[in-house]
Order: sequence, then C-alpha cells, then structure tokens
Amino acid sequence: MIGPTVQVVPGPGIAGDAPLGRANNNLDVIEHRGARFLAIRTSLVHFASPWTRIVVFRSDDSGSTWATEQVIDRRRDLREPRFLELDGALFLYCFEAGVNPFAFQPGRVLATRRTDGGAWSVPVVASPDDAVVWRTKQLGGRPLMLRYRGGGDSYARGEASIEIEMLTTTDGFDWEPWNPDRPVVHRGGAGECDVALDGDGMLWGVARNEAGERGRFGSLICSAPADDLTDWTVTDDPRKFDSPLVFGHRGEVWMLARRQVANGGRYDVASNGGRDRRLLVNQFRYWVTSKRLALWRFDRERRAVEWVVDLPSRGDTAFAGIVWTGADAMLVYNYSSPIDGPDLPWFAGQLGPTRIYSTEVTLPSG
Repeated sequence: MIGPTVQVVPGPGIAGDAPLGRANNNLDVIEHRGARFLAIRTSLVHFASPWTRIVVFRSDDSGSTWATEQVIDRRRDLREPRFLELDGALFLYCFEAGVNPFAFQPGRVLATRRTDGGAWSVPVVASPDDAVVWRTKQLGGRPLMLRYRGGGDSYARGEASIEIEMLTTTDGFDWEPWNPDRPVVHRGGAGECDVALDGDGMLWGVARNEAGERGRFGSLICSAPADDLTDWTVTDDPRKFDSPLVFGHRGEVWMLARRQVANGGRYDVASNGGRDRRLLVNQFRYWVTSKRLALWRFDRERRAVEWVVDLPSRGDTAFAGIVWTGADAMLVYNYSSPIDGPDLPWFAGQLGPTRIYSTEVTLPSG
C-alpha cells in the first residue's frame, strides 16, 4: 500500500535560487492542463512571521523538475494555500495572518487566478476579516470552500465560538453560502474541516475540535444527508485530526490527517478542571509528543474513523495534498521534519527545518 518516498523541497528538481526558507510546510497540489502545480508556505519556522511566502511551483514532467511560477509576499504570515480548478481556470487561495509567533491572528482570504499565458493575477481579498480558508474542491460537481471564522478563539479564555461555513462560487472570487438558509453549518470549538461524498451522495467529514465544546475536545465526525449537505450531525472523537484531507474512492471515504502517537492517540487527556485548564493541559501534552501523517478510513456504520497506516513522517508533520496517478494509486505530498532524523516531539520539530516529500500510496481496488 505504501510505496517509495521522495524528497521534493528542497530537492534536485528545485532550482538553487528558489525563494525557500528553513520551514517548508503547508501545501496543496493539483494537476491542471497537463502540468502539476505545487504551492507551499515557506518561512523561518513553523510559527507566524513577516518573512513568510507562498511559493507556487510548476512541473511539466510529473514532478521530476519544478519551475518557480509565483511568489506571494505580504510581509505578514500566510497559510493554507489551496488550489481550485473552475471552468478550466486555476485559482489559488490562502489567508493572511499576523506576525506574532505566540498568537493566532487570522486575517483575510486572498485569491489569485492563473491566466492562459501562465501569469497570476494580483491577489485580491475574497473574504471578510477573521477568516481562514481550509479546503477548496469540487463537491458533487459544485465548487466548495470550507472556511471558518473566529479562529482566534481557539486559544483564548472562555468557550470558543468558531463558525464553519460551506461556500460556493460562480467566478472564483465572490463566495456565497452553499445553502442560504444555513450559512453556518457548525458553531463551537471546531475549525479545520474537510468533507467528501460517499457512493450514495451522503456527506462525511472531520472537524478539528481543538478549542473544545460541550466539555469535549478532539474532533467531530460529521455527516449530512445527500438532499441537504449543510444539515450536519456530529459525533465526538477524543483524537485530534489536525490538517484533515478527506476524499472519496470507490464509494468509500478516506482521510489523511495528523496522528498523535502517544496517549493512545487521544488529544483529550485532561479530565479535571474547567475548559481553560483542560485546554492548557491538552495542548501541552500534545506539543511534547511525537506525530505522524496517517491514512484513515471512515466506518460509516459506526460513524467512526479507523487508522489504516502511517506514512513516512515525524517531528513537525502532516499537511497533505494528493494527485491521482491511477484508478487506485495516488501520490501524497506532505511536509515533515527530516524523515531520516530523530523522532522529535512536535514542538521541537516546529522550531527546526521541515521538508516537502511525496509518497506513493495504493488504495484497495474493491
């Protein structure tokens, strides 16, 4: 199931003068008009800084060599690059954040479009303030953006009020509610979220409940009926599936997300005290333990997520993108601390160098 892993960034296919920092992490990848595009966040460290860039690479030989095609530099932190193919055009989104390494300060979502000549438009604002784009994709033939607002509440005192929105668009720049009657699909402690459809058209997904809600921390397993994909039902899971990428394959639903190696995989390990104390304990014990990028499968009958296998990864890791190379084969792009280095605690990995790798993965054919 797991094939060879190759280091991509920095790597022999990347020009030596590419504008790279020590920390190369948040990414997305897509195939468009015969070329492969890889967008990454590159900076000094994992944490917010004004020296952050979003760099877009293009490969015309299936990832053997890469040319730098676009650099976004706003003198602010930039995160979550996301591609979307819409009516034959390629769009890229990301969001601005602050420059304080000790605070999460979401700003605005930016959008840029690639022209037929290969140039990219000047990034424009495509959201209100305090917005994070988490995923853009085609869902059932309709463009989808999963966005959350209020993310600054994640680490603040008191109960969080983070709103997850499902949005759609006709032009790639202006986004409106997927369902005008339900513009917010969930409100609470969950932010990072991704979804996919099963073979019956039913929605399944995961939302990371890091900030806590209803006295629970970890993640939410989300589902919705095919006739109203915004009518979510959620089930609590004490594990925290950071950076989820949810996708369908042969009627089943799968996910790539971070796995907590310690504590039986649980994020919610603090049983005593109020919300703020439990958040602090959960965060500390999460920071000082090892992580992996893992492949997971949804058990729809049990409304649960099952671990399948870890991909080569360690330290600071887990922010995946995929390109399909066959009916059951895909190439998973991910960032990690050096996979041939020590198995660092997550926090230590965030202070060190991180690289982009690709790993061949084959899923069951039936």
